[in-house]
Amino acid sequence: MARSVRAQEEIRRFLDIGAVQVAELDLDDDEAVLRPGPGNRPVTHGEVFVLVRRGGRPVGTLLGRVPEGADPRAVLAERARAECGPAVFGEPGEPPFTSVVVATRERAGQLARALDSLLAQDHPRFEIVVVDNAPATDETRELIERKYAERVRYVCEPVPGLAAAHNAGLDAVRGEVVAFTDDDVVADPRWLTELSAPFAADAGLGCCTGLILPARLTTPAQVLLESHGGFAKGFTPRTYDPARPPGDEPLFPFTAGRFGSGANMAFRTAVLRSVGGFDPATGAGTAARGGDDLYGFVRVLAQGHRLRYTPYALVWHHHRETWRDLETQAYGYGAGLTAYLTAVLVNRPALLPAFLARLPRGLAHARTLTAVRETEPADGTGTPGDHDVRTHPWPRRLSRLQRRGMVYGPLGYLRARYALRAAVREKTAQRAQPAQGAR
Repeated sequence: MARSVRAQEEIRRFLDIGAVQVAELDLDDDEAVLRPGPGNRPVTHGEVFVLVRRGGRPVGTLLGRVPEGADPRAVLAERARAECGPAVFGEPGEPPFTSVVVATRERAGQLARALDSLLAQDHPRFEIVVVDNAPATDETRELIERKYAERVRYVCEPVPGLAAAHNAGLDAVRGEVVAFTDDDVVADPRWLTELSAPFAADAGLGCCTGLILPARLTTPAQVLLESHGGFAKGFTPRTYDPARPPGDEPLFPFTAGRFGSGANMAFRTAVLRSVGGFDPATGAGTAARGGDDLYGFVRVLAQGHRLRYTPYALVWHHHRETWRDLETQAYGYGAGLTAYLTAVLVNRPALLPAFLARLPRGLAHARTLTAVRETEPADGTGTPGDHDVRTHPWPRRLSRLQRRGMVYGPLGYLRARYALRAAVREKTAQRAQPAQGAR
């Protein structure tokens, strides 16, 4: 009975979460330019999630409230100047020839929005490859042929799963660097330049990840997710070097979720190919539910290459919109986490001793990761770039689902491997049939 009452209270709290506007604020000397985030309406009174830029580059976020009748630009600029100090940037340098891979399945409308933003990049030399993963219709192929044929290459990958699609893209690309993003993002015009330029500056760099912010905060699910960190990793650039493990990361490199996310990542193409790409038994669309990006990060670090996070490479992500979406996401995150760890140990057994040495702390970290998270104290204002300033409690239902997913993850990975082998056998048999008939 108590659990039922608690569940009803959580649902009530969830439904009471109001929409938040999304905006960008450029601060340059005495000037301040306020504009709505991609696809958002002009800012009015009420709560506003603001990305603050200096010199065009992201330097922080804030959650502000504009009183009715007040000037949104003046209110938010005053708050931003108080919280976001001046920033000094180096030039990003000349980026190498870069390929962008976008995996998709039956979401032509979202894909078109993402491609339009990618084609507007200021990068001097890049290509775009769309991978149509296990398509049920010709919708994606027809979109590419009708609207983007001269600028976008189309690849079809019949084996389902995000990692399989990414590997198909990896096989097709020609760039020195290969960047991956999703079909539900809008890329900032400087995204690709900022994400790929670090490879030219550091020959030992194997991977680079970037900043992911919410494109919209219109539903309770979107606001709740972003209130508890979303996908963002803050506004401090950082390089992870396996030769010098970070002192503040005792679980390094197994807490790969801290390094970035698959919607905004790039690899030196030769390095990613040398580790065999992504494990096709991981990722959305498989029984493993996720973990393909984390697998890639750890494999590259395990080969001795560095990984860099840069907040200046920005994409706006369209978060999922409903409570059911959050349930699916929570379970998938848990499953993907332990599935990717299983994949790493299966494919790189030499990492097992290091993993076992970190296991006690890892279990404690898992408990913290899936804990019921209450709101911040009333006087906690956070700092720019602190995306875990919680304005809404994290429901117990979602914490339980994430833990269940963690328990399921290794089994899900093994199921995905079995299904993958069956799909490969079927594919091989289909190829052999025409050859036999020709004899």
